[in-house]
Amino acid sequence: MRERAVRMVLEHRGEHPSQWEAIESIAGKIGCVPQTLHTWMKQHEVDAGQRGGITTADAQRVKDLEREVRELRKANEILKLASAFFAQAELDRRTKS
Repeated sequence: MRERAVRMVLEHRGEHPSQWEAIESIAGKIGCVPQTLHTWMKQHEVDAGQRGGITTADAQRVKDLEREVRELRKANEILKLASAFFAQAELDRRTKS
């Protein structure tokens, strides 16, 4: 829906005195508030290289990498606990022998 709405604004921009008026017109037709459509337009401009900022692809990559880091930290913590457990078990076994 976002892509279609952005495309509609781009296609009908010439029919309105300003981009904001085009956004207001299209937003009313698709059932969203103009500010939401304006935000989508800004993100489209970032993705197209027309505006500075973080692209959608880069933001998704960062999100994926952060998730992977969290999972790896959890795995490391589990491995540390398991290592300590087995080291203690080995010490207990040696002292009993």
